[in-house]
Amino acid sequence: MTMGTPRREVARGLLVSAVAPFVTASRRPRSADGPEGAGTAFDEVYQGRRIQGVPVTLGALDVAWHVTVDGHPLHLMRRADGSWLSMLDHYSWFRTPLEATRAAVDELGPLRRLRGAGHDVRA
Repeated sequence: MTMGTPRREVARGLLVSAVAPFVTASRRPRSADGPEGAGTAFDEVYQGRRIQGVPVTLGALDVAWHVTVDGHPLHLMRRADGSWLSMLDHYSWFRTPLEATRAAVDELGPLRRLRGAGHDVRA
């Protein structure tokens, strides 16, 4: 009779520990704006700026957003945890695209405007 853990259980433990990070990383997190991040389109005036956003389905579970501020595109990115950030502020993240867009307007202030690429700013 052998003492200790059987080789099969050791091998299974090693396999699970090697594969688990990849399985976890491939799962799409749920966020406050829905299981696939679809959320609800928005069209409002926020701090004197017209902000509009529409979810765009890229695949079965992949959703992007087309967002504009005063008619100029604002690029939003989805983080791995399901939150959103704008190209104007890479250090803050928000639960919904609407929150990220409002924060971008706050970052722009009253005098600066977006231009072409969605993250270029001019006075």
